Amino acid sequence: MHGFCHIEIPTTDAQMSKEFYGKMFGWTFEEMPGGYVMFKPPDGLSGGFTTERAPSTEGISLYIEVADIEKKLEEIEAAGGKISSLKKKISDEFGYYAVFLDPLGNALGLWSKT
Repeated sequence: MHGFCHIEIPTTDAQMSKEFYGKMFGWTFEEMPGGYVMFKPPDGLSGGFTTERAPSTEGISLYIEVADIEKKLEEIEAAGGKISSLKKKISDEFGYYAVFLDPLGNALGLWSKT
C-alpha cells in the first residue's frame, strides 16, 4: 500500500498513443466506457491515456526500463517520437537514462542498467 497504483499519460489522440506505445514497448490496451483507454505493459504498473490534460514535458518523470537505450531511441525516432536527452550515465551502481518525447509531446524516460 502507498506505492504507485496507476499511471496516466495525457493524449489528444488515443489511437496514436496506442500505436506508439504498443509498437515501442509491447503494451496491450483495453477500451473503457467514455473513451478512456487502459494500457498494460508486459511487466510493471498499468495505467491509462487521459484526455483531461494536454500532453506536456512538465510534471512527474516516468521511466520505462529497456534492454538497450540507444536502440530504443532509434526505434522511437522512427515511430515519430523525438529524443530529448541522449543516453547518460547515472553511476556504475544505478545505470543509464535518456529522455524522449512521444508523438504527442509527453516527456518520458528510458532506463537501463547497461
